[in-house]
Amino acid sequence: MIVTNQLHPAPDQVMAFVARDDGPICMVNLLKFRDKAVYADGSEPDLSGREAYARYAEGVRACLAAIGGRVRFGGAVTGLLIGEVEEPWDMVAIAEYPSRAAMLAMVQSAEYRAIMKHREAGLAGQLNICTTEPAGAAA
Repeated sequence: MIVTNQLHPAPDQVMAFVARDDGPICMVNLLKFRDKAVYADGSEPDLSGREAYARYAEGVRACLAAIGGRVRFGGAVTGLLIGEVEEPWDMVAIAEYPSRAAMLAMVQSAEYRAIMKHREAGLAGQLNICTTEPAGAAA
């Protein structure tokens, strides 16, 4: 199994993502923080990656609410029970979206673009795993 943290999806990943319309989705975010935040303009040199990402997380809650989504869970990774990875992620966050189209609208909004700098500064990389509930499952 190859595991590669990234900051942005590849074009083919975006195309595959938007090609489906399967109702509400939850994005499982496995997050790896930089030791120190790296802002493009050189600001905030003493901020940790985790602190920069916390600024993003605060803003993204409002962006999610605006499109009918919400944060379902966020927590620190404290260890692995099954399996093994070279370097575990630092945090897991699960965000719920009413649809893929709603998620795309959110990430294209001016409000979201304004907070992206904190995500970019704080993350070394992440995995985004798209999930849906099986047909007939209770929420």
